[in-house]
Amino acid sequence: MKIEGQAALVTGGGSGLGEATARELARLGAKVAVLDVNLEGAQRVAQDIGGIAVKCDVTDTASVQAALDTAAAAHGPARLLMNIAGIGTAKRVVQKDGSAAPLDDFAKVIQVNLIGTYNASRLFAAACAKLDALEDGERGVMLFTASVAAFDGQVGQQAYSASKGGLVGMTLPMARDLAQHGIRVCTIAPGLFSTPLMRQLPDAVQASLAASIPFPPRLGKPEEFAALAAHIVTNTHLNGEVIRLDGALRMAPR
Repeated sequence: MKIEGQAALVTGGGSGLGEATARELARLGAKVAVLDVNLEGAQRVAQDIGGIAVKCDVTDTASVQAALDTAAAAHGPARLLMNIAGIGTAKRVVQKDGSAAPLDDFAKVIQVNLIGTYNASRLFAAACAKLDALEDGERGVMLFTASVAAFDGQVGQQAYSASKGGLVGMTLPMARDLAQHGIRVCTIAPGLFSTPLMRQLPDAVQASLAASIPFPPRLGKPEEFAALAAHIVTNTHLNGEVIRLDGALRMAPR
């Protein structure tokens, strides 16, 4: 699908990988709606790229539907959905005091990363399936954002790895399900990237993490994630695929 002129939705677009993707799609000519629970961040990005900012909680159906409606009113029906909103946590199953890890912490990560992605995707797909078909019968493209933690989860990453593993497992059946409507689905599983969250770590820790990456021995750049997201849109034969973007990194147990 050609990106220029298309209406795009980017969840988690107010920072990090989502921000980079929103900027890249706008650079390539898309009309971008920046969706984020952090409206201030979304507004900052949207102002820079000439898009619109919409406050959106992906776990709340009414919030997502309102965001889709607002974006459609401004840009027309969306054909691109970049699911990048997500959270992380690290909790050992047995805590230092001997108690079990809180169930609420696990449930929250699953709710945002996995259920939130499905929630936004199902609502987008229902609207996109009604659009006229483009070249090759294509109507839309959807991206999930997993993580290498889906495959090499570290100690304490039970919730995060489970949520991202769920996205990996959902990719192919979603692509098969939506094939009849001409909507493609792919997933990127990034490794260690230089995001605002990563940059909160001490420089020595960041350097150590970067050194663990075989090649190139540095943290990934959000722009590299965005470039792959854009390529998935334009390469019509990419469908139902999970792509690791990690410099050949395989995470150690801890």
